[in-house]
Amino acid sequence: MRSLVLSCLLLSIAMPAHADGTTEARALFQRYEQLAATYDPAFADLYCDAALVRNTRRFPDGTERTLELPAAQYKDLVRAAMPVARQRSDRSTFSSVAFTREGDAVRITASRYSLLKDYTSPISLKVAACDGGAWGILEEISESRP
Repeated sequence: MRSLVLSCLLLSIAMPAHADGTTEARALFQRYEQLAATYDPAFADLYCDAALVRNTRRFPDGTERTLELPAAQYKDLVRAAMPVARQRSDRSTFSSVAFTREGDAVRITASRYSLLKDYTSPISLKVAACDGGAWGILEEISESRP
């Protein structure tokens, strides 16, 4: 019994409460919301250099178009779009946010509401350490409307 208690104690010391990555994921998502709400171009820096960014645009006639961008191109677009978004008051809010462990990463799913266009769509972010460094976005799968 004593060795079981000692093993549990050692395990709790070796594996801190945030060992599952949800603490890091929550902090990253909080920063994501903050930078987006303030139209800060540093928002682009949340994406890992090898991130996958895929958006499916759903049109009123039922057709859809999926666009996949390399991270570098997406980051450039985000930096260029922030001043325009600020001018148009184009921003989103998030609800039903959930964090699910996926191996060494955490999947963040949410409903994103566009204040400018008045619609809600799903968004999914896979976050983890970028190239062994700070946590960032490895994958963004989202939907949008014109």
